[in-house]
Amino acid sequence: MKEFELIERFFAHKRAPQAAVLGIGDDCALLAPPSGYQLAISTDMLVEGRHFFAGTEPRSLGHKALAVNLSDLAAMGARPVAFTLALALPKAREEWLAPFSEGLFALADSHDCALIGGDTTAGPLNLCLTVFGYIETGRALRRDGARVGDDIWISGTLGNARLALGALRNEWTVAPEDLSAMRRALEWPQPRVVLGQALQGIAHAAVDLSDGLVGDLAHILKRSHVTATVVADLLPRSAVLARAPLSVQRHCTIAGGDDYELCFTAAENQRGTLAALSEKLSIPLTRIGKINPFPAAEQLNPPSAERIQWLDASGMPLAENWHGFEHFDAD
Repeated sequence: MKEFELIERFFAHKRAPQAAVLGIGDDCALLAPPSGYQLAISTDMLVEGRHFFAGTEPRSLGHKALAVNLSDLAAMGARPVAFTLALALPKAREEWLAPFSEGLFALADSHDCALIGGDTTAGPLNLCLTVFGYIETGRALRRDGARVGDDIWISGTLGNARLALGALRNEWTVAPEDLSAMRRALEWPQPRVVLGQALQGIAHAAVDLSDGLVGDLAHILKRSHVTATVVADLLPRSAVLARAPLSVQRHCTIAGGDDYELCFTAAENQRGTLAALSEKLSIPLTRIGKINPFPAAEQLNPPSAERIQWLDASGMPLAENWHGFEHFDAD
């Protein structure tokens, strides 16, 4: 199958890109943000063998490739409008491309997010998407907005994806009927787009949890020049994960990646508002800790590890040195 035939058959989606002045078919796509809005842009790459197993079902892979990008827009409170896809394939096989594009467009259509361009080539399986969103000027939820005294919140539950990954790697055992549900969390993440937009004017800072809470929360703390206290045993987890040994529970919820939930900070006086929002959206929101001042007299080294004090359920400090997913292994 030739390149342009591949594009026409599987990616020239017939749904009109409402937000694009010009979509697929020219050298560039054209976007025109409405007056008073900014363009939010994010890129993520998924590489076979690094971010997903060889042989992963292509429909779920199409979904996840876009979901992880939409999660970045959600973290800033942006409304998705369009995306591009750069796709490297070992072979152009219809039996792979058809379900991949179905999974991709099912999620895209549910968020009114149009494919407006990209590139295809032969090579090791690699998916690189760039998403575009609109957000009212000055309303973005940035990582540098956390304030001393803020509560720290988590949406949904954490650790299911990491529990599944560990089971597939034979790090621990999960019952087959439980693994099926946990594997869905790993392969079919649901970006919190609606929640992110609803948090505008409520949250001070936000981040999506892709590489593990310990690393992603540290991004907020570093950019906001603050520290945090987090009660590890308050982290929301599924009933399946709660049956695992406590050490596994903590590892999956604190250091596990691929959750794509939102972690955000908000003032204490927003607790009632957030409880009402949780009920309205049917999304659990859990308060897990507090933002504290940065100890200016101390040099935190490494800051990503020492900015967070982890406590157990009784309030005693935990000594474990957790760290999130690293895209490059240490030499």
